[in-house]
Amino acid sequence: MQHQYSERKYIISGIAVLVSILYLSRLFYLQIIDDSYKLSSENNSQRQVTQYPARGVLTDRRGKILVYNEAAYDLMVIPRQLKLFDTLDMCRVLEITPEFVRKTLKDARAYSRYKPSLFLKQLSPETYAVLQEKLYKFPGFFVQTRTLRKYPRKIAAHVLGYIGEVDEAKTMDDAYYKSGDYIGISGIEKSYEENLRGTKGVSIFLVDVHNRIKGSYKNGKYDTLPIPGLNIETSIDARIQELGEKLMQNKTGSIVAIEPATGEILALVSSPAYDPNLLVGRVRASNYQRLSEDSLKPLFNRALMAKYPPGSTFKLINGMIGLQEGIITPQTKFSCNMGYHSGGITVACHKHPSPLDYLGSIQNSCNAYYCNVFRDILDDRSFGSVSNSFSNWRRHVASFGFGSKLGSDLLNELPGFIPDVPYYDKYFGKNRWKSLTVISLAIGQGELGITPIQLANMTATIANRGFYYIPHIIRKIENRDSIDHKYRIKHYTTIDKQYFDLVVEGMEMVVKAGTARVAYMDSIKICGKTGTAENPHGEAHSIFVAFAPKDNPKIALAVFVENAGFGATWAAPIARLMIEKYLRDTITNPELEQRILDGDLNSRVNKVVAKKRK
Repeated sequence: MQHQYSERKYIISGIAVLVSILYLSRLFYLQIIDDSYKLSSENNSQRQVTQYPARGVLTDRRGKILVYNEAAYDLMVIPRQLKLFDTLDMCRVLEITPEFVRKTLKDARAYSRYKPSLFLKQLSPETYAVLQEKLYKFPGFFVQTRTLRKYPRKIAAHVLGYIGEVDEAKTMDDAYYKSGDYIGISGIEKSYEENLRGTKGVSIFLVDVHNRIKGSYKNGKYDTLPIPGLNIETSIDARIQELGEKLMQNKTGSIVAIEPATGEILALVSSPAYDPNLLVGRVRASNYQRLSEDSLKPLFNRALMAKYPPGSTFKLINGMIGLQEGIITPQTKFSCNMGYHSGGITVACHKHPSPLDYLGSIQNSCNAYYCNVFRDILDDRSFGSVSNSFSNWRRHVASFGFGSKLGSDLLNELPGFIPDVPYYDKYFGKNRWKSLTVISLAIGQGELGITPIQLANMTATIANRGFYYIPHIIRKIENRDSIDHKYRIKHYTTIDKQYFDLVVEGMEMVVKAGTARVAYMDSIKICGKTGTAENPHGEAHSIFVAFAPKDNPKIALAVFVENAGFGATWAAPIARLMIEKYLRDTITNPELEQRILDGDLNSRVNKVVAKKRK
């Protein structure tokens, strides 16, 4: 019997020890391992508020502000701290619906009951002022200060780009971003996001039972300050960017201007354009939809993405290839009988003196001359076949940056298109095409697809007499010694310098006494070349390339005006005005400027399209 009681004593003691171990284990788990109670307690008495840094300011090359920051306010919610509140009162203050409140709170709870979620973004200062007075009535809610971008000049939307909320994929890929954060979506904002965004900080506050801030937690001992983004000086000259956008109002096309000596982009105009302030704040989504549905496609960056046949401006390339390959000399002459005629094919030309030598062919933009040159290039027997000579021709063309991305720091650049031998073999059959088959390439037509930035780069290459720097939009980043080294590397063409000197002479003759006399100025030596590119969808495109001054050039540009006719009618005058504004900071021919400003080509095109539909 005594032995039995002795066994019970050990069993009871064992149970007591086991229960004690279980309690101790549970206590250890709750206090050390599981922090949910601690988190709940801290969330009831503390609030961690992300301190967002101001994004870097963007200026033009003269220090004029293009983008700065303006205060905005996001309303945040912590579901665990929510208590009953007057929903209708909140709806009246914020101008939202009860359905919005219910759905947003449901999404917030699904995300986390303890972490802050975005309830309503980008409150106006006026709404914030009213809400601040009533915020104590809405437990669980607090306001977080943010910054929005502001554009004082309303220009360069395609260059500067815009910011928007980060998507879920980005938050999964990059730990820096959380739901509700903003990120660069396009333009410089996207290209230089890591420089512009800065580094977030955090502030920890003590709050009372009414969710009102009572002070910093431990006097800010655990707070971290945000680090502002880096300011960036762009290469844009706001004066000619603004002028270019005005001149291109009611027209479709683009202007790209480059400083030849550096490759810095002085102006990049895509028209139709839009006020960059439209894609800021809570109205961004509705405005974006409206812009994206616009038939004129104002969101489309034509300067980087549109492909055009370069028209007669491409004759400059074919002529230099002919000289380089020894196909022609500067004295070589060809006759023009109102065009080129061969094998039942006619490439028409306008009336001009005939025959012409090389310089005369540039001055008068003779189609027959360049059809002869092009055919002689491709029929050169030293290469063994048309395919081989064509590949050599394409090699020269590609050395000017055509047919591939130039590598600009604006990320949406497209490569354009230069056909190659496999392309024609697939279309016509191997060894079943010849020089006459692709004769349209001689005058910049056919399958050629050139972007405006590529044509401006070609012009800068000629201005430099044979080399170019990759076009780029940035001059200086705060606290950085220099920009990316790749923008300091010279890219040489396959054409010898002596032939560039000749083409420059011809381009000066174009402006002095050729097809672009409208661009002539006594005070500035402008070298240019007109282009009129055939357009199967309507009237021809007006194109002009130019640089100035002739010696030690400061600006090179390409102008495209869609459905506008001859290059001398619209593109050349626009280029002249841009050059004068950049070099002299003035316009000496206000009548010419007014004619361009008054030109409403979009309305004219719409009328033609409507008439055709009838």
